[in-house]
Parts: sequence; C-alpha cells; structure tokens
Amino acid sequence: MSLTTLYDGLTSWSLYANLLQASVETLYMVAVSTLLAILLGLPLGTLLFSSRSIKPHPTLHRSLAAFINFCRSVPFIILLVALIPVTRFLVGTSIGINAAIVPLTLGAAPFFARLVDNAYQNLPRGLIETGNAMGASNWQMIRHILLPEATPALIQAITVTAITLVNYSAMAGTVGGGGLGDLAIRYGYQRFDVSVMLGTIIVLVVLVQLLQIGGDKLAKHFQRY
Repeated sequence: MSLTTLYDGLTSWSLYANLLQASVETLYMVAVSTLLAILLGLPLGTLLFSSRSIKPHPTLHRSLAAFINFCRSVPFIILLVALIPVTRFLVGTSIGINAAIVPLTLGAAPFFARLVDNAYQNLPRGLIETGNAMGASNWQMIRHILLPEATPALIQAITVTAITLVNYSAMAGTVGGGGLGDLAIRYGYQRFDVSVMLGTIIVLVVLVQLLQIGGDKLAKHFQRY
C-alpha cells in the first residue's frame, strides 16, 4: 500500500464511522463483562481468602484454588470456541457482541478472583488479628475490614481486569464477536486495509491508556495509607 493510499484511508469518513461503531461495541462488551466478572469474581476471591485466613477450611480452599487455577490455565481463544454451545444456549446465538459477553465474563471472573485474593493478602496481617480479637464474625470481618481496607487494591484489580477484557474482546472478533477486533479481522486483515488496522490499534492503545489512568486516579482517591 502506498503512502497516498494509506493517507486516503486514514482521512476517510467511513473509517471513522466504522471505528466509532466498533469502539462503542467494544466499550459495551468490556463494561458489561467487567461488571459480571466483578459480581462473580469478588465473592469467589473473598471466599478463597476467607477459607485460608479468616475461618480456615483447607479442603474448601484447595478446591477453590484448584478450580480457579484450572480456569485460568485455559487460553481464552480456546475457551471462546469451547463455550460456543453454552453461549448459544444462553443467548440464542454464538456471534455478536451479546454472545461475546458470555466467554468474556467466564474467562475474566477466575482471573479477577485471584486478583481479589492477592489484594487481601497484601493487607497488614494485624487487621485480621484485630478483627479476631474483637470477636468479629466472618461477614463483619469482610464488610468492615477487608473490603474498606482493600478498596484501592480492588480498584486496581478491576482496572487490570477491564484492560485484559479489552484484549479478550479483540480476540472475540476472530469468531464474529463484534467490536474493534472484528473490524480489524474483517477489514484490516482479510481485506488488507492497513488504514483500518492502524486505526484499530490506535483506538485500542488510547482506550487502554484511559482505563489505566482512570483506575490509578480512582485508586489513589481511596488510598488510606
């Protein structure tokens, strides 16, 4: 492709229209799947930590750890294909942005659960000991000690998960998941349109940078020590 052709492609209004639509689809997939991953991963990660440090239950802890490690060991592109029957059962189709949310959520939830567990582990040990000395129940320990003290770390974990889901959503484009990944595959790769590929990369880089900056600022706002 000549520089003139590349310039014409980058200044084409159709390119910006396609990028805008694909960006909205990606943001939708990432926002919904991040929220669902939090709803699934936060209780899972909290239970993982609690079964080791608050109310020890070795069998439960080992089972949860093994399950999380197993889920995290499956590459997302393989998970994406393996979950097609599940996606079709839940959504009614295996293509499109709504269908992509299913594997995105199930792929990110165990990842986020491990980040939640790590966030709790980095808290001062004295917090747990203080809660035990005060006779706090498991729920009181979680509600009044773990969650408030780990809020900055949890925000960072959410940020990392959202950025990971941006990458996952791009891979979902390989099976018709929509969004920027689908645009890059259909137009940038299959039609050898360098301007589309370049535009997609730029938008993804900007999106990741904005997510990281926003997450850092929000975590700093809740920083206690």
